[in-house]
Amino acid sequence: MGPFLSEINTVAELDEFLSRPDEALLAFMQHLDGDVMILGASGKMGPTLARMAKRAMDATGKRGAVIAVARSPLPELDAQGIQTIRCDLLDPKAARHLPRAENVVFMAGRKFGSTGNEPLTWAANAIVPYHVASTFVDSRIAVFSTGCVYPLMHVSTGGAPEETPVGPVGEYSMSCLARERMFDYFSGTHGERVVHIRLNYAVELRYGVLVDMALKVWNGQEIDLTTGYANVIWQGDACGWALRALELASSPPRILNVTGPGILSIREIAREFGRRFGKEPRFVREENGYAYLNNSSLAIRIFGPPSVSAEQMIEWISHWVRRGGETLGKPTHYETQDGRF
Repeated sequence: MGPFLSEINTVAELDEFLSRPDEALLAFMQHLDGDVMILGASGKMGPTLARMAKRAMDATGKRGAVIAVARSPLPELDAQGIQTIRCDLLDPKAARHLPRAENVVFMAGRKFGSTGNEPLTWAANAIVPYHVASTFVDSRIAVFSTGCVYPLMHVSTGGAPEETPVGPVGEYSMSCLARERMFDYFSGTHGERVVHIRLNYAVELRYGVLVDMALKVWNGQEIDLTTGYANVIWQGDACGWALRALELASSPPRILNVTGPGILSIREIAREFGRRFGKEPRFVREENGYAYLNNSSLAIRIFGPPSVSAEQMIEWISHWVRRGGETLGKPTHYETQDGRF
């Protein structure tokens, strides 16, 4: 994976490090046949995953293409030799005119602003998956989902393992389960090979649960402890695992929780940022013990532990916030328990 960074100072450094393929991904890419298509590549994680796939293919001498599909132009990916296609996946004709790829990573979806525009959320999270699943029936597909399809879990359970019955709360979470069910349908009727990646929560230096906490402490904002726990995983690790998960795609579909080991205390995270910033966190309310919590034991058995620990993320984020590094302005809403995102 190259030298580990003691600190990250620029967006260019961050993007380069996030997209570095590790040795395990390089070994996987050696025997992955065909092109890799990323659908919904303009989101928070899409560019990282596309760059990582391209770098891994180049490093291993593979001839396959990396194809990034999004509604908006992606000039920064074009410049790195990644084939980009503009496509509105809500348009069934546009989706069906896409080139076929043996390997598809489906990242399209809608979360932020779901409350108040529920029809668009359902369209993005259910109709788009139908168009894609019905088009790429012969592909191997890794579908980005969310741990929010599980019920809220008490911290004492250690988080939801993959066999936990789904229990989505609110329309956003229900629409995410609908996304999974569209692919499940075509897996059952056409043998489509699918793996559902239930993610909680990706972190880099510009967004994520840890960034939410750091900014609240830095700005002296109140931190509601009602939802007092969270899972996190470094975005680079999540992207590497998602690409390697293509090997797990099967019919019937496989489910894989993707997050870091263990459960983090929001109270302790805030106190750690407070210690580093020389500021006292402002807490309100008390933990009720519940949160969206995943158990990633299966993924860690398959892939090994993530390369970046929560402690390292906190160190990098502390440095980033102190120096005024940019953020995406997209809070995770990890504290939501009523399903209103």
